[in-house]
Amino acid sequence: MVPWEEMRALAQTAHTRAYAPYSGLQVGAALWTGRHLYAGCNVENASFGLTVCAERNALACALAQGERPAALLVLAPTPKPIVPCGACRQVLWEFCTADLPVLCANLSGQQLCLRLGELLPLAFELGG
Repeated sequence: MVPWEEMRALAQTAHTRAYAPYSGLQVGAALWTGRHLYAGCNVENASFGLTVCAERNALACALAQGERPAALLVLAPTPKPIVPCGACRQVLWEFCTADLPVLCANLSGQQLCLRLGELLPLAFELGG
């Protein structure tokens, strides 16, 4: 069973640690591997292409420990639940299955749960 409440609390803490002086949008993410939880926050850069999103930071932490994602929660202080950007969707696709549950949330308690395959129905893949 996915520990969504624990993940939400972790993502909420992570979002307060985000470095977002350009967009002003602090995003937090929590990734569950089935055994451990990993947090990530967005880290912006004046050279916007070098910005790293919260989802990719959490994913990198899990991968560095030899683990693979089983669920992801992304959270931000937005009017509607925030969804991963296109780059994050594609990077997640590299390491996850289309069935990965992604809970998109905001600080007001609104949420939307989708599968990665719904977020990225025509993922870029090399080979077969």
